[in-house]
This record gives sequence, structure tokens and C-alpha cells, in this order.
Amino acid sequence: ILLDDVIRFSLKDIFSIIKFDHAEAYTIKITRDAELDIDNDVSKSLVEKISISLKKREQGRPVKLAYDREMPEEMLHYIVKQLKMKNQNVVPGGRYHNFKDFINFPGMGDPRLQYPDNPPLNLNELDENISKFKILRKKDILLSYPYQSYLHVIDLLREASIDPKVESINITLYRVAKNSNIVRILLNALKNGKEVTAVVELKARFDEEANIYWANQLQEEGAHVIYVVSDLKVHAKLFLIKRRENLKHLYYAHIGTGNFNESTAKIYSDHSLLTTDPRITNELIKLFNFYATNYKVNSYKHLLVAPFFMRKNFVKMICTEITNAKAGKEAYMILKMNSLVDKVMIEKLYEASKAGVKIKLIIRGICSLVTGIAGVSDNIEVISIVDRYLEHARVFIFCNGGEERYYISSADWMTRNLSFRSEVAVPIYDKGIQKQLRDIINLQLKDNTKARLINRRQTNPYKPAGKNKIRAQEAIYNYLSSLNTEPPIVVEDKGGDDLSKKALPPTKAEGIIKKPRIVRLLQPKDESQQS
Repeated sequence: ILLDDVIRFSLKDIFSIIKFDHAEAYTIKITRDAELDIDNDVSKSLVEKISISLKKREQGRPVKLAYDREMPEEMLHYIVKQLKMKNQNVVPGGRYHNFKDFINFPGMGDPRLQYPDNPPLNLNELDENISKFKILRKKDILLSYPYQSYLHVIDLLREASIDPKVESINITLYRVAKNSNIVRILLNALKNGKEVTAVVELKARFDEEANIYWANQLQEEGAHVIYVVSDLKVHAKLFLIKRRENLKHLYYAHIGTGNFNESTAKIYSDHSLLTTDPRITNELIKLFNFYATNYKVNSYKHLLVAPFFMRKNFVKMICTEITNAKAGKEAYMILKMNSLVDKVMIEKLYEASKAGVKIKLIIRGICSLVTGIAGVSDNIEVISIVDRYLEHARVFIFCNGGEERYYISSADWMTRNLSFRSEVAVPIYDKGIQKQLRDIINLQLKDNTKARLINRRQTNPYKPAGKNKIRAQEAIYNYLSSLNTEPPIVVEDKGGDDLSKKALPPTKAEGIIKKPRIVRLLQPKDESQQS
């Protein structure tokens, strides 16, 4: 039973001490402006400013009122007047308005009403009895959630927290779970003498309070906590583990499309790349140094880093497809993201379509690109998949003259992601992982059960089912399950020297720059200064 109805049923008891003839109850829902108003008082830290703003948010300006359409008109007018709202922001609805907690509703009743259980797959390659470091020295690993277990990421960090050869862990934290195992592992690493640097995004909307709490916990245990720049959200999903091996340092990296959140990893569809490839790890060192100092942007040959280089590099890759199409060569792009809104990128896709580039888009959310415009978007097809899991991964595939280029990223093609956030797209160099990504994307393109065709009229019908029904999320689970028949990798530990008593040569040039406990960083407003 809904709490609303419990209250309605109990109205006579609730108001029993008051004489009344009749009592009724109606539900309303007020949506308030959630933007944080952060002042420029230099005497306050960013944490103080956001903490004050969070309290003000509860009294934020009402921007929308949803109400039970059975509500008496006199009562509605009274509420609207008191809230000082305009009529166009007042929306009639049904009897109930608050369903946000239903995602946690317990399974009960007829089991046929529940999705069949799909237990997360454990990768044989990441055998729990073998050191993850030994495995990753041999090859890159791609993890795909929620089909595969997120415990592999947690186990890697846990191993790093207790391994005597691990010296430091650098990580970005945007949204973490309520009782985060990730943060608890970082706290454990600090107690074991590791240096932990956490880049905490305090402005992750509606997670600000939780992030302040965890940042304080980490700081109290001795972590270096960086709040970065007030005007630049850090949305990248990164960690970098520094380990001593054979009198050298080796770096183990994670670059993903989803947050370090073991709760959402059960229902969000995301990818994580685990790698020791120095082309990637050396550039992540540069990026973490930028977070620490904010005065040197650096250059990147392999990573696409926003807000400085990502847009330019994606545009360059689109231009390559345009050039190849005009030369009569094969040219195509397959792009998957949550939202496609940025005007510059959309215009570039139109230009590519007009040149003859074949473009397939998988856009789960907002899509401002219009399909079916004669002479403009003839070569563009857009589908949206909404199913059991939230499609959250960003994957970009470019034909590149037959030498396909693959990227996974934390960034959608929205102006805020490309121009105002710190985002990372990582190239996938491993041919086996490229094939795995392509197979997963192909299954999504073939979906004819939960995929809708995004069209110009915005009717967005389901794709025709045909003879063979394909439901991508079920097909991906079965596909990844079939890959897991491979035996675990047999590895030899060639980094086994115990260096605990050996002096290491200085490695200042290759390492992460240490920073002061409190970092206040300024972002120049003039773009020429940034460059």
C-alpha cells in the first residue's frame, strides 16, 4: 500500500482533536531549482561554499508544480499563489506523484513478473586465486557491466591496498555508492602506508553531500584530496596504481564509461578498460598532474582529453571519413552515447552524411540530430534502446580507411561534456577487445525488441521484429557467457623482486606530482590563456 493512501485512510485519526465535517488529501510534487549558488568569497573553501549552497537548495525557487487533477480549484490557486509560480509551470496529473523509490521495491508475488536472474559473470581470465597484476602485465582486459562482475575492479583495488610493492593509488570520484567499498578500500590503503590521491568532484548533482562526507573521511586518514577547479567538473572515470617492479615503476590503469559505484554497476550498462599499456598510463600521469597543479595542460597523443582536445580530435576523425567518402573509399561511423546535443558535432555529422559517410547512432537519451532530412541526414540512422539495464556506455568506432579506430569514453557529445568538463576517451588498441566491442555493438544494432527508430516525426516506433527476435541485452549476456569458456591465463611472475629493503632511484619525472593538502585552483576565463 502506498503511504499516500495510509495517510488518506487515517485522516480522521490524524485530525481527531479538531472538529471538522469532512477531510480530503491531495498529493502535490514541487520541483525546485537545483543549481548551486556558489559565491566568490575567497575566505571560504569550496567545501564550505557548497555546504552552504546545499542548505539553500531546499528553499530553491519552485520551477514546476505537479498536482492531483481532482484537487479543488480553490486549493490549487492558493498553493500557486503562495509559491509565486506561473501557470505554465503548473502541471495536472494523477493521484500519485512520487515513484522514485520504486527502483528499490522488493521482489515479491508471482515470479513470472520478475526478470529472470542473470548472475554477473566472473571472468576466467581474472581468476580470483591469481594476482590481478600478473594478469594485466600480460594483456589488456575489457569489463562490461552489469553482465560481468564489478567485483573484479574492487578486487584489483583491494589487492593494491595490501600489496607491499604498491606505492600509490590515484583515483577520480564522481558518484560513489552509499556504503562505498571503493572508498573503504582507499581508507584501508592509507592505513597500509600507500599514498592515496582522490580527485573528488563536489558538484556531482545530488551527490554533493555524500562526496563531501567521503572526502572528509579520506582527508582525515591522510589522503591527498583534490577538489580541482571551480568551473571544471571532473567526470572522467580513472584510477592509476603505481607499483615497484624490478627496480622500476609499472602503472596499472582503469579508464571507464561509468562511475566507481558498485550499486549502479548492477543496473547500468558500462565498459571498463584495465591496462598497463605505457602509451595510456604515461598520459594518465600527465592528467593527474594537471588535476594537482592546474597550470600545465600538457599534450596527449593517445587519450582524447576534454575540454582541451577531445572535440578537436573527434572532428578530425569525422573529417577523415568525409575525405575518404569523397574519394570513393569506404567510410562509416558507429557512435554510441547517452545524449547527442552539441550543435557543432551535429553539424559535422550532417556534413559527413551529405558526403556519403554511413553513420549509425545508438542514442539512449536526448538526440537533437534530426534523421530523414533529404540531402542532409539521408545516411544517418538512429536507434534508442531502453531495456532492463540503463544503457550508459559511450563507444565510438571510425572506419579510418579500413584501419578501424575504437574508443570508449566518459563523455557524451554535449556542450557541457566537450567544453566544460574533464573527460577522457581512451583508444582500444587490443584487436581482441576491438572485436569484443564490435560484437556487442552489432548485437545492439540488430536489436528488434527494445530498439526504437528515432525519426523526424518523433513517433519513434519499435524496429520491426522480423522472424528472429533479438533482444540485445539478453544476447550480450549470452555472448559474454560464451566467451568465458576460455581457461584462465597461466602467468609467471617476472616482477617478483622484493624491493621493500632496496633503495629506488629518484623518479620525480615519471611520477605523480604531490600536492599540498588544500589546493585552490583558478581557471583563466580567456581561452587564449588556457592554450
